[in-house]
Amino acid sequence: MVAPVLFLFLFGIIETGVIFFGSAMLQNATDDTARQIRTGTLSGALTQKQLVDNICGEVKGLISSGDCSANLQVDLRAYTNFTGSTYPSVTKSDGTVDPAKLKVQSAADCSVVLFRSFYPWKIMTPLMSTLIANTATGTYLLSSAAAFRTEPYTSNSAC
Repeated sequence: MVAPVLFLFLFGIIETGVIFFGSAMLQNATDDTARQIRTGTLSGALTQKQLVDNICGEVKGLISSGDCSANLQVDLRAYTNFTGSTYPSVTKSDGTVDPAKLKVQSAADCSVVLFRSFYPWKIMTPLMSTLIANTATGTYLLSSAAAFRTEPYTSNSAC
């Protein structure tokens, strides 16, 4: 009689740990991509595919590359200064990401940039999806963000 409850708790702990690990991997990959944007390694007219491929290249192992490329969504916004920056929500009322609200803007040198990434994590344990899902679709939306000012890429620019 105790075994089903014990296994539910055990699988819940494992599922929560895997979600936490996935979130940490996504944050690390987002930070690494943000560092490349900040230093000018990735600059100019960036595309969503470039950014998604860059992040998906770092989360190998936990998320398959095909699933990552199909489901990862990014938002890159650039501003001239911190006071003029706004960070609007890109999620719908059901907790999922609204692709119509996502942007990928060019980040010039000395720009203030907000870079966000979103991945809908499929919950593997059947009974746990109702307990830990943060979207109406039964998934857990992993999100990560990095806000920074880009470096002066050219020698004659000063921030």
